[in-house]
Amino acid sequence: MNISYETKHPLLESCRLCPRQCGAERNRGKRGVCGVSSDIYVARAALHFWEEPCISGTEGSGAVFFSGCTLKCVFCQNYELSHGENGKKVSIDRLSEIFLELEEKGANNINLVTPDHYIPLIREAMIKGRDKGLKIPYVINCSGYETRELIKELDGLADIYLDDFKYMDNEKAAKYSGAGDYPERAKESLAEMVRQCPEPSFDEKGIMQKGVIVRHLLMPGMVKNGKAVVDYVYDTYGDNVYLSIMHQFTPFERLEKYPEINRRVTHREYERLLDHAMEKGITNAFIQDGSVAKESFIPEWTGEGV
Repeated sequence: MNISYETKHPLLESCRLCPRQCGAERNRGKRGVCGVSSDIYVARAALHFWEEPCISGTEGSGAVFFSGCTLKCVFCQNYELSHGENGKKVSIDRLSEIFLELEEKGANNINLVTPDHYIPLIREAMIKGRDKGLKIPYVINCSGYETRELIKELDGLADIYLDDFKYMDNEKAAKYSGAGDYPERAKESLAEMVRQCPEPSFDEKGIMQKGVIVRHLLMPGMVKNGKAVVDYVYDTYGDNVYLSIMHQFTPFERLEKYPEINRRVTHREYERLLDHAMEKGITNAFIQDGSVAKESFIPEWTGEGV
């Protein structure tokens, strides 16, 4: 396989990576809608213990947090990270070394958090990591707002997809994430993820080695939307895809403009969604305690491990 290890990439010349198709000349230092150019910015690379049990285990997941994001979620927990080039700039070669360092620390996997807008470059680092002897799985921890073509770039490299599925409601997707076509794009990208990783597999410790996990963050007043997401994923893929129903929506001061979601999800709201999942017969699912809806569970972006 002939791979260029340059920090620029032809796919970033007039960027069409994400559904926004903004056309930014990222190779020339211009920033796309994602907030970044072709320079890779990493805010943190460390063992992370707060993912799903089959991802973190007791040893931790080797989480690499990238700056920038193709979505503009008003409720983003990682707002400082998602809006621009925060963190430290790294080369493709350095990124591959970070993967190996995390493996040496005992990580169960390499967890690439919000990599969407960097995928052509990260792909090269992933290949380079394998060439250097990396053995643990690669986890693509993504927003759900991707094109099918972009996910195809990871075919044969991605072992696990940890995929968000935020909305089945176009109006809410437009209002809260600036992406009115989110449901359609999420369906398309998920189909490609499942094509690549059709059945889950685990090691003797219960750590996932292959598969797809779909996360849904329940938002205040949006149980109907949550049920629609659960229905779509389970009715389409059954037990081949794990569901993670999240109870960690955390309101921030900037949500004052959106009073209808400027609160925590109630216990009753979360229970209604869980009851719906149970009534459908879903067993391959992860749930959360409401105590995780705190700012203390959000990492600090200190540049650790970079």
